[in-house]
Amino acid sequence: MASPTHINGFSSAITALILIIVACFHCVDAANYQQQFVGPQNAARARLRLKPLRWDPKLARYAQWWANQRRRDCALIHSNGPYGENLFWGSGKRWSPVQAANGWLSEARSYNYYSNSCRAEMCGHYTQIVWKNTQRIGCAHVICNGGRGVLFACNYFPPGNFLGVRPY
Repeated sequence: MASPTHINGFSSAITALILIIVACFHCVDAANYQQQFVGPQNAARARLRLKPLRWDPKLARYAQWWANQRRRDCALIHSNGPYGENLFWGSGKRWSPVQAANGWLSEARSYNYYSNSCRAEMCGHYTQIVWKNTQRIGCAHVICNGGRGVLFACNYFPPGNFLGVRPY
């Protein structure tokens, strides 16, 4: 019979170590997931000498809540909540947070700082990312029902994109 310090042939110390390693892998995955969203956006902010965005779990929960609301139809409908918000949809299941962030950042080519306007295409996702007063970010995604694609949502606080105000 095994002594109380052994569980199924393993010592309790080894069992504890295994649990820590498993928990650590989860932490690394979560940090990597966050970095995939934040990294490209903070790189764009750094080029403009803006302070980096910090990950906010409250904003991430809100983004997840909203993405879950759109899981059935994958519609790019904004939550109209208290935060700035960027949405991205891609068909299929193989989209990453980096691709969503880079999609929003690609709008930089359409933004004209001097006229504070967008050229031919949209640029509001980009200006939200580089909004000078924005400090925090939280993001999430869902795979939409019926193979309709992947929906990404990022929320920002304080929000940006105020009419007539330059982002930086």
